Amino acid sequence: MQNPQFEPMVVIGAGSWGTALAIHFARAGHPIRLWGRDRAQIEAMQRSRRNLRYLPQAEFPDALVAVADLAQALRGACDALVTVPSHAFRAALNGLEPHLGAATRIAWATKGFETATGLLPHQIANEVFPGRPGAVLSGPTFAAEVGAGLPTAMTVASRDQRFAKELVLRLSGPRFRAYTQSDIVGVEVGGAVKNVIAIGSGIADGMGFGANTRVALITRGLAEMMRLGVALGGRRETFMGLAGLGDLVLTCTDDQSRNRRLGLALGRGASLADAARDIHQVVEGVEAACAVRNVAERLGVEMPICREVYRVMHEGKPVREALQALMAREVRSESD
Repeated sequence: MQNPQFEPMVVIGAGSWGTALAIHFARAGHPIRLWGRDRAQIEAMQRSRRNLRYLPQAEFPDALVAVADLAQALRGACDALVTVPSHAFRAALNGLEPHLGAATRIAWATKGFETATGLLPHQIANEVFPGRPGAVLSGPTFAAEVGAGLPTAMTVASRDQRFAKELVLRLSGPRFRAYTQSDIVGVEVGGAVKNVIAIGSGIADGMGFGANTRVALITRGLAEMMRLGVALGGRRETFMGLAGLGDLVLTCTDDQSRNRRLGLALGRGASLADAARDIHQVVEGVEAACAVRNVAERLGVEMPICREVYRVMHEGKPVREALQALMAREVRSESD
């Protein structure tokens, strides 16, 4: 294989996050092809040199090309980076399979369990592409800030440390710091659970409960994330890093987070349907709440905050009753 720094890389998914990552890679001079399933949107990007739908302020660097044909986008590519929502991840991988070169590696910036199976993204990737190197990009990042070139840090996790290091070198620059990580399970669990906790944090703020409540939810939410992650084989220390605590704090405290905004609306009395419609984009935590609940129940892991968020969204439980259920739990050690 030639030096991956100079081989084309394909970003699959032309939403806000895929576009932001494609722009970031291209700013460093790496040849990037951005593919999306909406041909009209891709053609509009080719004309305007921007993603006017999702990231209108960020101009495309010269090294970034929007491509409407998937086979053309993948031709000769060294790596493919999948950035679609979790519910579309398996289908996206299946769509790549006929067009991938034998040496093309797969990375993803998708966060969340597969609802029907409870599988993490790397497990799905292993099913679709057994033996092919894989890596996940995760951490506390908002697409608009990456697109604007603001200082950012994230984690690249892979069992193939050469692949992880090459991706980190491509990502790193004067305003972007990336770190390698081998605990792919822990990184992916952090990315899945934090969206559910962020909805809970938003609900509490929407109800006017203040900073004390928000910090309590973040802290105990981190404990829930750790319990589930360790039960699935992740390392406890991973959850104190960028893809755990870092992503959790970001998503719970800033209104750029769709999950937090959904929670704010629910806390102010909106229905789930109305809250989701007003955001105009996929809110990962809605489906993640179902998946996290199912996986936790299967493993016998106690996750009371995630359970109450699930009940509010999917069983119609009033938000005040959910809060009361959390506050009325039996006294226990904080380390449990």
